[in-house]
Amino acid sequence: MTTSTTRLTVAQALVRFLTAQYTERDGRRQRLIGATWGIFGHGNVAGLGQALVEYAAAMPFHQGRNEQAMVHAAVGYARQSNRLSAHAVTTSIGPGATNLVTGAALATVNHLPVLLLPGDVFAARPADPVLQQIEVPHAGDISVNDTLRPVSRYFDRITRPEALIPSALAAMRVLTDPVETGAVTLALPQDVQAEAYDWPEEFFAERVWTVRRPGADPTELAEAVRAVRAARRPVVIAGGGVHHSRAEDALAEFAEATRIPVASTQAGKGSLRHDHPQDVGGVGHTGTATADELARTADLVIGVGTRYTDFTTASGTLFTHPDVRFLNLNIAPFDGHKLAGLPLVADARSGLSELTEALIVHGYKVSDSYVTEYTEDKERWEQRVDACFEADEPDVRPTQPQVLGALDALVDESDILVNAAGSLPGDLHKLWRTRSYDQYHLEYGYSCMGYEIPAAIGVKLAAPERKVWALVGDGTYLMMPTEIVTAVQEGVAIKILLVQNHGYASIGGLSESVGGERFATAYRFTSDDGTYTGAPLPVDLAANAASLGIRVLRAKTVRDLRAALAEARAADTPTCVYVETETSDTVSGAPPAQAWWDVPVAETATRSSAVKARELYERHVSTRRRHL
Repeated sequence: MTTSTTRLTVAQALVRFLTAQYTERDGRRQRLIGATWGIFGHGNVAGLGQALVEYAAAMPFHQGRNEQAMVHAAVGYARQSNRLSAHAVTTSIGPGATNLVTGAALATVNHLPVLLLPGDVFAARPADPVLQQIEVPHAGDISVNDTLRPVSRYFDRITRPEALIPSALAAMRVLTDPVETGAVTLALPQDVQAEAYDWPEEFFAERVWTVRRPGADPTELAEAVRAVRAARRPVVIAGGGVHHSRAEDALAEFAEATRIPVASTQAGKGSLRHDHPQDVGGVGHTGTATADELARTADLVIGVGTRYTDFTTASGTLFTHPDVRFLNLNIAPFDGHKLAGLPLVADARSGLSELTEALIVHGYKVSDSYVTEYTEDKERWEQRVDACFEADEPDVRPTQPQVLGALDALVDESDILVNAAGSLPGDLHKLWRTRSYDQYHLEYGYSCMGYEIPAAIGVKLAAPERKVWALVGDGTYLMMPTEIVTAVQEGVAIKILLVQNHGYASIGGLSESVGGERFATAYRFTSDDGTYTGAPLPVDLAANAASLGIRVLRAKTVRDLRAALAEARAADTPTCVYVETETSDTVSGAPPAQAWWDVPVAETATRSSAVKARELYERHVSTRRRHL
């Protein structure tokens, strides 16, 4: 039997292969690799660069400004696409490749698919070393791309053309696996990229990768039903897996049938609308008083699609009921067995539907008194939110919660908020009223400064009809503002809310609480004692943003802010709203943390602030509990 072949370079074959890959879930089919991002250098311009020109009609391309930012944009796209579609990212060798590492770690931590295609040094080694090659005396087969191994869910270096076939198929398998997905890296030596090979036509045939929805094992399901039926004070912790599975409706049905309250992690917020009767808000260190008190007194914690990070568990101090047990519905067995819990290994939507059906048969509901308790607690918390959002004097500089309040009063369910790091995630988790399942886009698995602007571009590319806001503090803005140029170039009408508070507000507060006295956390001139306590730096971030081509609206007061936000929301071009916030202790800020977070304090010190911080730290540590 004769197999027909086509002669192409490795790079051309890879791009053509990627254009023929699809995912399918619940009968819906879409492109797996929706586009490629790239910055070209000598390590990829003649290979992948030429191939992307060759197939420009079939593979959309986006020009980036920073390699890390390109990964963030790809991750934003993948999350908004419910992990059913992803982007590829190509770089040259050297710093272009190593700049991918942070973005790769972020993708893998958050279980979000992205395909990384860094150039690599010559496989044939005709000239050794080449420009940007790192030489390792004890190993000739190591390049800087090996830094991507520990942050990739799959890694391969294609040193022969024919090796691409099994490697590309393996890469697609991992990208589409709901348990294994994350960053996938195919390192491409620059000589191999340009090498021709006779490829079997079958390699380019359309392939559909089914994204599975496995149901629960009957034995595990029966044990889960028994555990819930025995519980008097259960609480659900909804994680990002609810969104990845599109299990929001199934969760609502479960909550309404059982009346069990639902708290959410940063990744899971929005699993229920803020006004759903069973929604009690964020949980953990940045959570609401309502959710955290329910967690402290819960006799059964039902984790749905959560990894139980330290922010969620308050570093092991939150779940204090003497008889507390854990039931973990998760598609990943690794997460299903955490906290010595009963595992219910299944897709979140499938598992919730099966669990709800079984509990309805038994007529299980929590007591009226429990419902009344958390309902009244939630009402009290909402009053605190109203107080934080309220601005009685519209002609003064707003606080950060008042900035969020102005935005809260403006948006509807079509708006999407993107944020990642600093003091905003804590305020948002406690205060934001989520109106749709995908309105709240927080990257808090890796808490990566600089994520917001490029991720907002990725989200907007996935949902061009939506209004997408990047909420950015001055610290994170200075990390990575460069993709503003990309938004302007491609007409991606994101909205940036740039909040200037003259420093690392979140870490400044943390520093003060652990005896660090806010050292080197403010953006101020240095003083004679070597601390950063002088006047604020005369840095004009609004002017900087404008210099990158975006339209900037300056807001000095609450009244200005409301008008600027409304104008930005109506704009059909990239627009930035710049506001300087009030940081004085005399004005209302967000409620303090409702649960602890473990940041070890110096065990010995001469400064009184550190000594007092250590005493408080030891009291908190004494409450930590290992669940066995």
